[in-house]
Amino acid sequence: MKTLVLVDGSSYLYRAFHALPDLRNRQGEPTGAVKGVLSMLQKLRKETSADYIACVFDAKGKTFRDDWYPQYKANRPPMPEDLVRQIEPLHTSIRAMGWPLLMIEGVEADDVIGTLARQAEAQGVQTIISTGDKDIAQLVNPMVRLVNTMSNESLDEKGVEEKFGVKPMQMVDYLTLIGDAVDNVPGVEKVGPKTAVKWLSQYGTLDAVVAHAQEITGAVGENLRKALPWLPQAKKLLTIKCDVELPVKLDDLEPKPRDEATLAQLFERLEFKTWVHELQERSGAEAASSPRSTSPRQYETILTESALAVWRDRISNAPLVSIDTETTGLDPMTARLVGISLCVEAGSAAYIPVGHNYAGAPEQLSTQRVLAVLGKWMEDPNHRKVGQNLKYDRHILANHGVLMSGIEHDTLLQSYVLESHLSHDMDSLASRHLGVRTITYDDVTGKGASRIAFEQVALERATEYAAEDADITLQLHQALYPRIEQDQKLANVYRTIEMPVLEVLFTMERSGVLLDAKLLERQSSELGEKMIQLENQVHQEAGQPFNLNSPKQLQEILFERKGLPVKKKTPGGQPSTDEDVLQELALDHPLPKLILEYRSLSKLKSTYTDKLPRMLNAATDRVHTNYAQAVAVTGRLSSNDPNLQNIPVRTAEGRRIREAFIAPPGSVIVSADYSQIELRIMAHLSQDKRLLKAFAAGEDVHRHTASEIFGVESAAVSSEQRRYAKVINFGLIYGMSAFGLASQLGIERAAAQQYMERYFLRYPGVKDYMEHTRESARSLGYVETVFGRRLYLPELKGGNGPRRQGAERAAINAPMQGTAADLIKLAMIAVQGWISTSRMKTRLIMQVHDELVLEVPDSEIDSVKSELPKLMGRVATLDVPLTVDVGSGPNWEQAH
Repeated sequence: MKTLVLVDGSSYLYRAFHALPDLRNRQGEPTGAVKGVLSMLQKLRKETSADYIACVFDAKGKTFRDDWYPQYKANRPPMPEDLVRQIEPLHTSIRAMGWPLLMIEGVEADDVIGTLARQAEAQGVQTIISTGDKDIAQLVNPMVRLVNTMSNESLDEKGVEEKFGVKPMQMVDYLTLIGDAVDNVPGVEKVGPKTAVKWLSQYGTLDAVVAHAQEITGAVGENLRKALPWLPQAKKLLTIKCDVELPVKLDDLEPKPRDEATLAQLFERLEFKTWVHELQERSGAEAASSPRSTSPRQYETILTESALAVWRDRISNAPLVSIDTETTGLDPMTARLVGISLCVEAGSAAYIPVGHNYAGAPEQLSTQRVLAVLGKWMEDPNHRKVGQNLKYDRHILANHGVLMSGIEHDTLLQSYVLESHLSHDMDSLASRHLGVRTITYDDVTGKGASRIAFEQVALERATEYAAEDADITLQLHQALYPRIEQDQKLANVYRTIEMPVLEVLFTMERSGVLLDAKLLERQSSELGEKMIQLENQVHQEAGQPFNLNSPKQLQEILFERKGLPVKKKTPGGQPSTDEDVLQELALDHPLPKLILEYRSLSKLKSTYTDKLPRMLNAATDRVHTNYAQAVAVTGRLSSNDPNLQNIPVRTAEGRRIREAFIAPPGSVIVSADYSQIELRIMAHLSQDKRLLKAFAAGEDVHRHTASEIFGVESAAVSSEQRRYAKVINFGLIYGMSAFGLASQLGIERAAAQQYMERYFLRYPGVKDYMEHTRESARSLGYVETVFGRRLYLPELKGGNGPRRQGAERAAINAPMQGTAADLIKLAMIAVQGWISTSRMKTRLIMQVHDELVLEVPDSEIDSVKSELPKLMGRVATLDVPLTVDVGSGPNWEQAH
């Protein structure tokens, strides 16, 4: 029996648009709905054998139902602009994929689908309708079934009855009773699916329900009787018309040949790289835009001295070499080499195993021998190298006594500079930029409990994976770096900030930080005692003991036993006990305040005082954090394992943890911190005359702002007024609304609005800057730092409601936060450069927000404290002075 497959394109278009993330190409063109619908069509063709196919969309304009009922679909909002922009490429792609596409004026897609299904039935052809619309279930019969390709649901006659509780022939009556809110067709008031199923099960049809309306008691019976005049019209609107005059016949719906050229052009434009690659493989030709993506591969496993010598000569004569290491673990300070991969040209790579250890493993060259042969090349700064996250590989080689030099490029950082808002792992980059699906680490080692160590991976498979890594990295460089070179601003960020700071971070991580482990242990014990005391106070206030770490028990205590107001609910509908809720409740009730104190101490204990001593490196007796360079979209560094950037400073217990970060005997800790850096950047960017003047004069900017807002002399500003001004200053640079400001200050919204209006009257340049930045960001989809770093905010165009508003607030702050990030990186480069050229023993050991922390020998203290403000103050020329506060002490807390 022949088969007709009909796709309800309009249904899937909206579902894909709302269900998928906001995908865009580099030009900011939305692509998510297109990708979702095309993926569904491809899946449907693979899983379903069809003799005839068609994709059906609603046509523009009114239909006959609008003439019957002017309010039909009247409550539907207009199609979002980002969805409108995807219609043209979607329709073109569908036709190019060989699908006949139908849009018939004056009728809906459902009517076209219904008519074609009945015509096919008359010719003995079965029909499969792919849709997510329940209305179409009325068409199901022995020759027609539904599939929902997005949810893998399939409904025949039995399936419809199991899902809805009524037979397909009863579906129109069922829909008439419950109504259709999407199409603005009212049903019977207060009648839902259960009641409709009950009536139709009892009476069989809508006509029979109407005939027995007087017998139905209660409010629903009364509502039914009120709706009786309307029900025939509702049924008429909800019935799919199956006799539409169509310009096509069944024979016109045979699958058409694919237009590969049009698809290739569209997929390139929309940046569907994986599909571009599939087209290339199918045609056997390489696309002009990415000729490297289908390079023939020649991967070699190096097991002999002679083969190693050949590759030593190859890399020595190559202008740029891609290098990657395979290791025993992920900790850069302790992991050891398992193998090294090298690539000198696309498609030509080698893997040098040194530590594979499994039954039957071939004999390999030793780590010492390989590094003896390649070490000189690795340490030569004139031999240029490229890699993906080379800071890690440099640590691994340093663990074996080799200090790699000549790091010319890093594809992780190239991606970060080009597209900070996207993922930067090599597998994602290969898919996005080369259209290549790489072999993943999971592919070769397995997952979960069955995962094996890389040294146990068979050499043949290890070579495929490791050599591909080096090969793909070189190809990525060839794809990404030309784009950076074409943009002077991005090239400046890459060459003068990101690549040089990679070297500084390596040195900092290698140095590590000295900890007083015994002090942390004492603090941990003290925190434990305080937690016990607090727990007793909480139980006493609650009137009974309970588990403070159980949200369910806490809900019962707060909202049932104590009767506190529910401020918000969890996604599951339960009263929330998150920190924001407890903070709000703590303003008026002692119990939430005690719980917050307990949570704060618990976090300090588990995250720092308990954990930090366990993270000491046995060889150095120091803790070595990792500074992730390509995480935050603003350019900020991210500290992890352990995170040294989030140690609280607002509580006494948090500050005491900093006391455990110490200097060795004969040295001190020095802290250098940019003063009010983001406010200074705001003054520079906004060019507001009053702000520029205040900073130039060295005034206390919060006192100055309070003086301007409250209309008093600077000397007469109270501490409370200064506090208000400080909240306003920092709040506004984060795009805070009047509502947010009112919440921060604990005042009425109208008062907060008044303060904001006064602020902008006194600082009109700030207001102009904010408005201009919002407009520019909406237009471009990104903002820039003073140094040209591009910060993408996709939800400025693709988000809706709160997400778009959040993106607009981020657009105001991002240039300031990003510029501050650039400044501290430039400061790190300048300070480390001075330390190195001066051959000092001072170490740069931490970077935290706008602060640099150094370990300084006593003999160098005066020089360091004198030079730091100069070095950090002149890394950039802004229209405000860059002021640096410097302190010193035996530990970090006393230095800050």
